[in-house]
Amino acid sequence: MRKKVTVVGSGNVGASCAVRLADKELADVVLVDIIEGVPQGKGLDILQAGPVEGYDVRLTGANDYSPTANSDIVVITAGFPRKPGMSRDDLLWANYDVVKATVEQVVKYSPTSILILVTNPLDAMCQVAYKVSGFSKNRVIGMAGILDTARFRTFIAQELDVSVENVVAFVLGGHGDTMVPLVRYTSVAGIPLADLLDQAAINRIVDRTRNGGAEIVKYLKTGSAYYAPSAAVAEMVESILKDKKKILPCAAYLEGEYGIRGLFVGVPVKLGERGIEKIYEIRLTEEEKAALLKSAAAVEELVKVMKPKLG
Repeated sequence: MRKKVTVVGSGNVGASCAVRLADKELADVVLVDIIEGVPQGKGLDILQAGPVEGYDVRLTGANDYSPTANSDIVVITAGFPRKPGMSRDDLLWANYDVVKATVEQVVKYSPTSILILVTNPLDAMCQVAYKVSGFSKNRVIGMAGILDTARFRTFIAQELDVSVENVVAFVLGGHGDTMVPLVRYTSVAGIPLADLLDQAAINRIVDRTRNGGAEIVKYLKTGSAYYAPSAAVAEMVESILKDKKKILPCAAYLEGEYGIRGLFVGVPVKLGERGIEKIYEIRLTEEEKAALLKSAAAVEELVKVMKPKLG
């Protein structure tokens, strides 16, 4: 039987996800959005690129969830972007309602699916999806660490004028300015980063990574990143559907790992056919652990705000 992936939200991120999933021939794709005609039009457009690009998948656009039935994976990109004058709490509640309503439909039509969350504030939205779905923790995963790591690797490669393929790195923590790029575990063709760059240059790259999304928003003015986020989602989907068991930084529900309990925080995980198959608890210095706990505390603030509704 052919695999099926549903992408909820047909904006820039969702449509880009659909293109990448089709291009890799990972699964048939259903693109869902509340705006009439948009998922149907974009879906048809992506489908018609198949004969040229050489992919052969079914791609359906819909305004309801019945065509999504029995999806293997559901990617949730739907939600509101943060606008001028909107507080983090405003964004939190607006997207809480979107994610809650979406997950309720997913549970109804695809009760055995794996959820990949992209909607911001990401770590908090994972918490909503986990509570509303009742799914096991291995089946609710947040996309953030792969994107943040990709930015970190890109900036390092630019600084050194080397292939990005030689750069090995990962970023822990929440998806925001408290994220924790782990310099100590970062290397270029096996050479530790600290042997190639001085501390000032490393600090500059770390700061740019933490503000990677904001930098793009500043340029676009009316939108945010979508090409790199959709690439990160595609890597996750591929690792799950092909049972590749890649070790990737993702937002996972922690139950004591790293001294964090009851929160979704970005950590290295093994992604396979069951979703998160293992959480890797690596050794951190006191400074790194403090930074990770600070990042988790920022996530916990948002979760506390939602507690009256989440229970």
